[in-house]
Amino acid sequence: EMSLAEIMALRPRVQQDMTRAFPDSVFVKTHNFLGESHGHPLVNFRVTAGAIYIVRNPLDVTVSAADHFGLSIDAAIDFMAKEGATTGNDSRNVPEVLGSWSTHVRSWTQQPHPGLLVLRYEDMLAKPRAAFAQVTDFLRLPRDKARLDKAIRFSSFKELSTQEETGGFNERSVNSKSFFRAGKRDQWRDALTPAQIQRITSLHREQMTRFNYVPADL
Repeated sequence: EMSLAEIMALRPRVQQDMTRAFPDSVFVKTHNFLGESHGHPLVNFRVTAGAIYIVRNPLDVTVSAADHFGLSIDAAIDFMAKEGATTGNDSRNVPEVLGSWSTHVRSWTQQPHPGLLVLRYEDMLAKPRAAFAQVTDFLRLPRDKARLDKAIRFSSFKELSTQEETGGFNERSVNSKSFFRAGKRDQWRDALTPAQIQRITSLHREQMTRFNYVPADL
């Protein structure tokens, strides 16, 4: 088993090798914050053309994280406030460096850049066509209504849940019954206590304000 420092040293080289192995654009999903770990960049910008960053209300992220990591709600709040937070380093996972929710969001969104598209998860749920159109334009793909409709249909929560039920999903946590758990906004209203809502908002108010996530009564 490699140490965290050894993995971080190899990550930029692995990203470079991936681009060399495929002639076309390579799309990679990451949960890393935008920064360095053990003196090495988590994203190799020498081989990165751009990024699409999806931000989600931390009140809902807390509920999701508790289920995914097998934590209590209070422990999930602590985890999301931890600056050195990382995912597991084991045979099933390559560790990713998350940082706190606020640090993560700030690292990716504080500097507007033409190579960065920022989307709110809630807007993607409410207006998928508009969100997918933004992605299409960002990637400089031709507008094609049939392809857009197909992409929206096949990425819907219902479709993804069905696919997981029939074929499984390799990112499902051992702590969860399913990876695609609910796919809704505002789950926190039924899952968090007033004290927990207050604590999350106090910890992350600056970034929550930027993305209009602060509850009206706080």
